[in-house]
Amino acid sequence: MGEVFVVSLGGSLVVPSGIDVDFLCDFRKHVEEFLDRSGARIVFVVGGGATARLYQSAMRSVNPGISSDALDMIGIRATRMNALVVKELFGCQDDVVEDPNAPDVSFFGKVLVAAGWKPGFSTDMDAVVLAKRFGAKICINLSNIDRVYTADPKKDPEAKPLDDISWNDFISDIVGTKWIPGSNYPFDPIASQFARDNGLTVICANGGRIGNTISILEGKPFVGTRMHP
Repeated sequence: MGEVFVVSLGGSLVVPSGIDVDFLCDFRKHVEEFLDRSGARIVFVVGGGATARLYQSAMRSVNPGISSDALDMIGIRATRMNALVVKELFGCQDDVVEDPNAPDVSFFGKVLVAAGWKPGFSTDMDAVVLAKRFGAKICINLSNIDRVYTADPKKDPEAKPLDDISWNDFISDIVGTKWIPGSNYPFDPIASQFARDNGLTVICANGGRIGNTISILEGKPFVGTRMHP
């Protein structure tokens, strides 16, 4: 078996407003070419995207006192719908992984697809748990931003892009330690702590730049932010 990569495929790429079929088909073409020439395997962990936020926003409006767990479950359902799309995209025979710690997870093909797990965790957490489980050297987090910034660049004109940051600095200076359902973190704070404590490296990059993603997979120079112990 070849090297395993874990890729957190942000919902903003799969469902920016509606399902982006053109992007997904182009993404599949380049990924399959990489897999064929490298012999590698990939675990995709799929986010909820606009679908999750749409339903979460609606539920907050109709029930301002809704619990965080209930909001998380709405997001989890959205990730599972999106994961089924990605599963069919790659023709995966293995079932979508809904619990990254389940003892009966099968991974016989070149691509495995995972979705949301349980309240209190984002798909970023699923990604790092699966990276540890399958011995992946890196976990790639694909969203719609090129790099992690020191602050939200939409709110702070002084925000600066980062090429490299330690987990301790990322947690203390950027995301903190608390998970809030529906938040748009560059990387989930709970998953960040798990990655730090388990010596994992995560690369955050813009998944819309497909050639850049392939460069990361091939160990070539790339645009993105490397987060590490």
